[in-house]
Amino acid sequence: MISDIRYWEKKASEGRYAIPHFNVWNAEMLMGVIDAAEELRAPVIISFGTGFVGNTSFEDFSNMMVSMAKNASVPVILHWDHGRNMTILHNAVNHGMNSVMRDASALPYEQNVAEIKRCVDYFHAYNIPVEAELGHVGNETVYEEALADYEYTDPKVAKDFVERTGCDSLAIAIGNVHGVYSSEPKLAFDILEEVAKTVDVPLVLHGASGIGDEDIKKAISLGIAKINIHTELCQAAMEAINEHKDKPFLALQREVRKAIKERAMYKIKLFGDDGKADE
Repeated sequence: MISDIRYWEKKASEGRYAIPHFNVWNAEMLMGVIDAAEELRAPVIISFGTGFVGNTSFEDFSNMMVSMAKNASVPVILHWDHGRNMTILHNAVNHGMNSVMRDASALPYEQNVAEIKRCVDYFHAYNIPVEAELGHVGNETVYEEALADYEYTDPKVAKDFVERTGCDSLAIAIGNVHGVYSSEPKLAFDILEEVAKTVDVPLVLHGASGIGDEDIKKAISLGIAKINIHTELCQAAMEAINEHKDKPFLALQREVRKAIKERAMYKIKLFGDDGKADE
């Protein structure tokens, strides 16, 4: 069933668990994640983003996303990740996404505020919640290089940002980056703790693939309510391909779906999301 991200993020915040956000851009990923969610009775977020359009036609694939979300026996949210402009977000909503992220974090602070407020004012009229980002989560690169120029979330301005924009959730930058970590992640839990004290919206952790289990648990205990996973699904798929590369393609496809399901189940349990669909 299609559900509202605001309800589940609020419930996760209060219950000190996290809703898993899985980027999916092909059938194996989508089906594997839904398989995992249904087996563990877990609400989940399935998401698409501009980075995947070279692999998959969103306008066509969105029909499958919407259909599987509607027919799932657990709550499923349809989300657009890292929307870079309003045109992209309009298209996402027109094709069934019921939640969006407007990422203006690379802009100067006042421009970020203005752009998110514009987005919130527009999409709230259609009952579409908006996630924003303060600070700037690192892009895929050597981790040490990313940290050298890293834009951490400033707890001193987080309250001002949330109040002025009206965003429904806030992605924070605490040493997390997208892609594969080239060394052990170093998360600034002091920043997370301070931001959680100053804002009253759910907090989001991007770039969580590769962050250790204990750090994930600590982040959730300090207020993270939504966690984004993509790279680890891709890694699980590649491991299955390498292990079963001699099988016929039809059988190989099923192995990939199974591997993604298993990785998604691991994350669902780690985040404490299992069983929450029935509570």
